[in-house]
Amino acid sequence: MWIDYFNFLSKLTLKRVYNSLGLVFGYIFSKITKTPINGFLPVALAFEPTTSCNLRCPECPSGLRSFTRPTGMLNKEIFERTISDLSDTLLYLTFYFQGEPYLHKDFLQMVSFATKKKIYTSTSTNAHYLTPENALATVKSGIDRMIISLDGTTQDTYEQYRVGGQIEKVIEGTKNLISAKKTLNSKTPYIIFQFLVVKPNEHQIEEAKKLSKELGVDAIRFKTAQIYDYQEGSELIPENQKYSRYQKLKNGTYEIKNKLLNHCWKMWHSAVITWDGLVVPCCFDKDAQYRMGDVSKQSFKDVWASDKYLKFRKQLIGSRKNIDICKNCTEGTNIWG
Repeated sequence: MWIDYFNFLSKLTLKRVYNSLGLVFGYIFSKITKTPINGFLPVALAFEPTTSCNLRCPECPSGLRSFTRPTGMLNKEIFERTISDLSDTLLYLTFYFQGEPYLHKDFLQMVSFATKKKIYTSTSTNAHYLTPENALATVKSGIDRMIISLDGTTQDTYEQYRVGGQIEKVIEGTKNLISAKKTLNSKTPYIIFQFLVVKPNEHQIEEAKKLSKELGVDAIRFKTAQIYDYQEGSELIPENQKYSRYQKLKNGTYEIKNKLLNHCWKMWHSAVITWDGLVVPCCFDKDAQYRMGDVSKQSFKDVWASDKYLKFRKQLIGSRKNIDICKNCTEGTNIWG
């Protein structure tokens, strides 16, 4: 863990620290005054390599093929132009929104581009494409953090959520990545098993901890699952309340545990860019319903400072409950068990 922290801190520069402090001040000021002021640039950004995916997970728009927006691949030139424009202040870059990043042929080239800008980079994968060759290329790209979706320790359990997936490929891909790190004598990427806790797999939590130690991953984290139609209950909501975002009411229906406070740190420090250049407020806007702008047609800085973004922040400060993507949001709560 400390290796990862120190690696992250090594990316700090005076400009990035100054910008980060400005964001914190602006956020606090906005909470107190209810004024959506934000004169600094985001320190975190998520870029979507693709919406394509090889799996069909039941609570994922990519898996369900349920997007109203088109499926496609990120244009490398748009990515490089945007990152170059923000590199002085950008600290954390996530190569993930929807889809499987390794399906993009230039994915690792884009990682290398950001690495050269000394930006901390992270991605999330189902590990089915981590062949020995891809594993070596991944380590060479300089990516700092790799989140691997585990979600089960046996095939029967794993495939109940990761529909179409193979647990053996996850394990094999993990071994390949660890082996590549050793071969190249690299401390990165920091490898995290992410175990999305749902009812079919909650009985394997201890087995997952044991497996992570046996394989030698750096950490394992247990994440609560977002359920879209949770009000009437779902076969995916775990019985262990520690790992559930929802609680059952006396009338038999369910509600989200956290209170929807009228502020959101994400609106000040981060944003998401889809594969086709659309800027959306956060990772809960999976279908790009709230489009703030388009970096294929304008600069990110212009989008970030636009009246449309300002009005959205103002609407959020007024009442989060009136914004669709906020109704199932976990901002301000712990989603990790």
